[in-house]
Amino acid sequence: MESGAAVLDESVLTGEPLQVERAGGETVRSGVVNAGGAFEMRATATEHDSTYAGIVRLAQQARAGSAPVVRLADRYAAWFLPLSLAVAGLAWLISGSAVRAVAVLVVATPCPLLLAAPVAIVSGLSRASRIGVVIRDGGALENLGRARTLLLDKTGTLTRGRPRVVDVTAAPGVKPTEVLRLAASLDQYSPHVLAQAIVDAARDRKLELSIPSDVTEEPGRGATGTADGHRLGIGRIAAGEDRPSWARAVDKRALLDGAAVAWLTFDGHLAGAILLRDPLRPDAPRTLRHLRAAGFARLLMLTGDRNAPAREVATILGLDDVRAELSPADKVATVRAEGEHAVTVMVGDGVNDAPALAAADIGVAMGARGSTASSEAADIILTTNRVDRLADAVAIAQRARRIAVQSALGGMLMSLAAMAAAAVGLLPPAAGALLQEGIDVAVILNALRALRVGEAARPTLAPAAEALIHRFAAEHEGLQDVLESVRDTADRLSDSPGPQALEAVEETHRLLIERLLPHEYAEEHELYPALAPTLGGPEATATMSRAHTEIERLSRRIAIHLQLAHASGGLSPEQLDDLRSCLYGLNTVLRLHFTQEEENYFSLAP
Repeated sequence: MESGAAVLDESVLTGEPLQVERAGGETVRSGVVNAGGAFEMRATATEHDSTYAGIVRLAQQARAGSAPVVRLADRYAAWFLPLSLAVAGLAWLISGSAVRAVAVLVVATPCPLLLAAPVAIVSGLSRASRIGVVIRDGGALENLGRARTLLLDKTGTLTRGRPRVVDVTAAPGVKPTEVLRLAASLDQYSPHVLAQAIVDAARDRKLELSIPSDVTEEPGRGATGTADGHRLGIGRIAAGEDRPSWARAVDKRALLDGAAVAWLTFDGHLAGAILLRDPLRPDAPRTLRHLRAAGFARLLMLTGDRNAPAREVATILGLDDVRAELSPADKVATVRAEGEHAVTVMVGDGVNDAPALAAADIGVAMGARGSTASSEAADIILTTNRVDRLADAVAIAQRARRIAVQSALGGMLMSLAAMAAAAVGLLPPAAGALLQEGIDVAVILNALRALRVGEAARPTLAPAAEALIHRFAAEHEGLQDVLESVRDTADRLSDSPGPQALEAVEETHRLLIERLLPHEYAEEHELYPALAPTLGGPEATATMSRAHTEIERLSRRIAIHLQLAHASGGLSPEQLDDLRSCLYGLNTVLRLHFTQEEENYFSLAP
């Protein structure tokens, strides 16, 4: 870059979902997208030496170096044909009867090799396609059943791949819901990725947005405009500005959580902050547990993202290792190093993942939202954009391969037994011909079992239970403002425990009684009984039921504090510590409880 600063979207190359700012003099790689204003740039490399061209060459080299898969039939047929001829020759030589040799050749059926194994593999391919997993060929299916090392990209694979509002903080005297509503009102016409996340969060919570006027947007900084008669701003604020204590707390939390912050100003004053980050996919923990159960001994994450957020994701998911800040070439080198020890599977969705997908024994692309480059380089494409389909595909691949081997070996063993009977004169050619056809039909029918549903990685839900999951998942989105109110009220008790803080406690208690507790009661008495048969009985939800009890206990404790405050004319100093503990504890329990339900229960539904 020649001069100025540039706001760039580098996700196509690094996987980092948030935009980055590059100062004058820094190098800008080809393939990134300008997400801000115009800037001067000087080209220092030709298209042949560009980052994007290098990724294409890496993918081509990786694909050229991949060894072809040797089919089951080829491996077994190499010795079966000479064996059949040898047995027929020995039978003729020892008995002196050419009829015995003919009988041996008649029953020496190659159909278990030529038909049964391929039928099982094709049946597995068909079964996988029904759940949204497109497998290019039988070799990939066979290899998937033998894989023992899994390498995963982070952004878009283990995470949602786009920012999402995780918390809203308000200045004293302002409600978090109002902060979100005003920010979304101003951002609803902005193409910025963070603006879209803010608007989506407001609409999920059924907030009524105002129509802004005089809106201007400064690329890389944010937007300003007028709504409801007030001058609003949403975006960044200068680092040197003097900030109140609540704002400094937001800065620290954003640093700890690896989140981006969008600040809301109201008539020139800070009114609130919205924290955004790329969250985990709800189905990721369950999927990785099933993949481990399926035989994957080593799970690694490869990402171009920063080390801190990558480590946090790896810790939550229990991965064996994480490699962060990797270039496409680094990913290829890591995949090849792991491939020396076991059959490897690489899962990714971006252009930067294409070379690694090609280098792995099996490349898996998130095809629904992934790049064309990654889909073309992959052996398997997940068309539904759900990583849990990979666990289902592994189960299908293992079952299809098991049935293919069973059909081939079983058919050959029956053929060998018939050949032995024919060699000693117990099976004439005519009867041998009928037996040979029977063996063929038996092994083909056995191979067709791969079309049937085997052991699913994800339990099958009743339609009523699935409908309830969708209902309560939507309610979780609508209850985010209640969680924010609980935390905001606890913060206010710390900052200024006066009449306004008491009003905040009363408002939070009203939200708990009117909205949260009825939701938890309905989950306990409607959702959990509906899920019990699928999960193996009532004991499967016992721990989550205990969380409901704790939520109710803390809510009741807050109500008692309010009764004491009303009786004494306000919150007494003796109440503050316990009341703060109740609110912070309730916030923690609720967030953990919501996350557990989303990962363990809600991820079961399509």
